[in-house]
Amino acid sequence: MNQQKKMVITAMLAALGMLAGCSQSASSAAASAGTSDGVVQITLNGGTASVAGTGASVNGADVTITKAGTYRIAGALDDGQILVDAGKQDAVTLVLDGVTISCSDSAGIYEKQAGSMTLLLADGSSNVISDGAEYQFPDGGDEPDAAVFAKDDLTITGTGTLTVTGNYHNGIGSKDNLLVESGTLIVTAVNDGLRGRDSVTISDGTFAIDAEGDGIKSNNDEDTQKGWILLSGGSYQISAGNDGIQAETVLTVTGGSYEIVTGGGSKNAPERVEQGFGGGFGGKQPKREAGATPPDGQTPGEARTGSVPPNRQNAEAVQTASVQFAADTEAAQPTSSTTNSESQKGMKAGTLLTVSGGTFSIDSVDDALHSNGNLTISGGDFCISTGDDGAHADGALAIEAGDIRIERSYEGLEGTTVEISGGEIVLTASDDGVNAAGGSDENLDPGRLASQNSYFIRVAGGMLTVDADGDGLDSNGDLYLEGGTVLVNGPTSGGDSALDYDGSCEISGGLLMAAGSAGMVQVPSDGIQPRLVVWFDGVQPAGTQIELADDVNQTVLDVTLEKPFEVVILSAPGLEVGQTCALLVNGEKATDLTLTETVTSISSDGSAAPTQMRFGRMGMGEDRVEGRGKAMQ
Repeated sequence: MNQQKKMVITAMLAALGMLAGCSQSASSAAASAGTSDGVVQITLNGGTASVAGTGASVNGADVTITKAGTYRIAGALDDGQILVDAGKQDAVTLVLDGVTISCSDSAGIYEKQAGSMTLLLADGSSNVISDGAEYQFPDGGDEPDAAVFAKDDLTITGTGTLTVTGNYHNGIGSKDNLLVESGTLIVTAVNDGLRGRDSVTISDGTFAIDAEGDGIKSNNDEDTQKGWILLSGGSYQISAGNDGIQAETVLTVTGGSYEIVTGGGSKNAPERVEQGFGGGFGGKQPKREAGATPPDGQTPGEARTGSVPPNRQNAEAVQTASVQFAADTEAAQPTSSTTNSESQKGMKAGTLLTVSGGTFSIDSVDDALHSNGNLTISGGDFCISTGDDGAHADGALAIEAGDIRIERSYEGLEGTTVEISGGEIVLTASDDGVNAAGGSDENLDPGRLASQNSYFIRVAGGMLTVDADGDGLDSNGDLYLEGGTVLVNGPTSGGDSALDYDGSCEISGGLLMAAGSAGMVQVPSDGIQPRLVVWFDGVQPAGTQIELADDVNQTVLDVTLEKPFEVVILSAPGLEVGQTCALLVNGEKATDLTLTETVTSISSDGSAAPTQMRFGRMGMGEDRVEGRGKAMQ
């Protein structure tokens, strides 16, 4: 583990310990609030208020709290403020029990100084806080900047409802740590909905957030041990003009239910424009600005040789470089026919994004899941529509478990490295299905991130089903098929292929079916598991069933292809060189065949086929053009 990552995780644990103390204080406050003992009663009455107890004073419609303690507040202020200005170590709890506060020139609730502030939403209560579109700053500063604002730690708990309208900037904000334990929060804001500068931790609650900026955000960019978000539960409906959930450093999600829409949804994504010839010729290059130099001085179409298969240490080196690079800069504009400088991602982390549980419905203009560093999914149920990538990491992308359905994307999965060891993934992409490419997806120079030798895709388990208009699996380095099931309904255009790699492609296990056009075919070049390539005379329609049976009439592979195709690549555990098999098409035997070599290439009638693309087969139907294709390995 690199030092920066250790520092971030250490800070998260330390802060969680501190916030646990806040949680205990809130629980104690909740218990004491049930009686009048020690609780100061504040009654709001239009343009004034009354106080029963000590520690608070009234000046017109403004209430100032100057001591630690618990204050139960009820009633309405037409144009006033609850100001907490206590000692630096004081813990202040505000029990909101049917409160309505509007403030035309500042925050409705403003904690200017205290050790911490807790908002306890009383059982069954409905509380409403709003601010004005313009603030007055008598001290010449820039705080507060939210309808509910705390300069120190802020905790929200209880079972009541809090409705907040941030007309000036943010809805609910803390300059330090924001912790939500429970409650129903309805937040509308002209900028961010919930913001904790140093951290945001949410363990439970119900959230309806409509923000013109980010939905939930932690934005400390000066301390790498801060700026993180931890979400372990809750139910969220987030509509954001920019990112749905954004952490400057680490975003960790372990549970909860999320419905996130950014920028009005994927339907508003700018049109994508490819740079250069799609597919083949050494693999599709990373997205970058026109005229940018490819990594390592490589020119488009130049294939690499002699690459060394990466191991976990190689991946760790890529991760370290990725995180360091991500700390340098955020991003430029995506390659598209129109430019958009706003970040409109579903869930975004600056250094590390991990998801181990939860249910997610994400409809985003930009990437649904994005990390400027590394991204790991080890659980969760996802339904994604995006105008860019379903899941993107500038560094390493790893999927270990989960149910991931990407219904719409530009590219389904993208990272410097992509490793799939479990889970069930079904994705549809208008470009590449899975892409291992260097650099960010926002045109930063990929050569600064890692050498091209470090790019790879590895599938070792799980089930991956791809529907791609571009390349199905596209690695700017190597491709490893070690286990699991990979089904690729690949491109119908001649300039792309079901499998595309620049280095080597090794198959040592798992089931593979990769089908598509015949123009730029590549098959696994290395590995002990035999593979069969079947060339068809003409385009086969969508819905065609392909079955391979062994010499004792046991089905080895049976799949129905969802798109038109001209060639199919098959491989499965148990196949051996010298074995006789039967190929069936739509339930009818097409031919018997013998796996004479590690790579056996035949026509669909059983006759031998050349080990390279047939010249002139550069597409399907009206898309077919004359041209020269890539030699098969």
